[in-house]
Amino acid sequence: MNIITLTAALLPAILLLIYVWKRDPQPEPTSWLTKAVLSGIAICIPATIIELGIEVMLFGMGGQPSSLADTTAMAFFVAALPEESLKLLVLWLILRKNPFFDEHFDGIVYAVCIGLGFAAFENVMYLFNEEEWLYTAITRALLAVPSHYIFAILMGYYYSIYHFVNHSPKIAVCILLVPVAAHGFYDALALSGLVDHHIGSVCFFVLIFLCIKMHKVARNKILALVEKDHGDNASVS
Repeated sequence: MNIITLTAALLPAILLLIYVWKRDPQPEPTSWLTKAVLSGIAICIPATIIELGIEVMLFGMGGQPSSLADTTAMAFFVAALPEESLKLLVLWLILRKNPFFDEHFDGIVYAVCIGLGFAAFENVMYLFNEEEWLYTAITRALLAVPSHYIFAILMGYYYSIYHFVNHSPKIAVCILLVPVAAHGFYDALALSGLVDHHIGSVCFFVLIFLCIKMHKVARNKILALVEKDHGDNASVS
């Protein structure tokens, strides 16, 4: 992998990290943000091991999905649930004794750092020794990396709501359930082409529509927590 390919793999995650960092009314210490990013990178290996184990249980050694039901199962149980569960575990470990976790938007900031650390490493692995790396880099920069960013925003939003506002079981469940659902639907659409190219072509356009809608939802979540923090700071002053 040359420097151009490596840059193409890392740049989407870096740009999204900068965007979220700039939105933070009171930026978090660099050391804690770095810890979150590195933690996201660190869970890539255990996530891969868990995913391979679940895949073997579902399809057998060397087995492949042969129906839309199989690709949907792979999307939710092989990819979405293990990955988002590990991200949540790391988010909890980082925030449980973090003295700087004192604003609503902080949950999104740390979750995004973890999610984009994961996405950046995953992107490097996808482009590593890829002959048609440019096509892969472009599609993943437009879809895959921003999707991990969106899943992280959803997780961070509900984590902060549960921590600061509402300790109800419903909100607690949403911390994991909402990003898993979004991730699962995304992957189910993306994987459909493995078993039917015609359905896969239709699902690709549905996938683009889903990503646009998820971006709007994620933006609204960001604005909601930033506005809440501004309101709290104004009332204190």
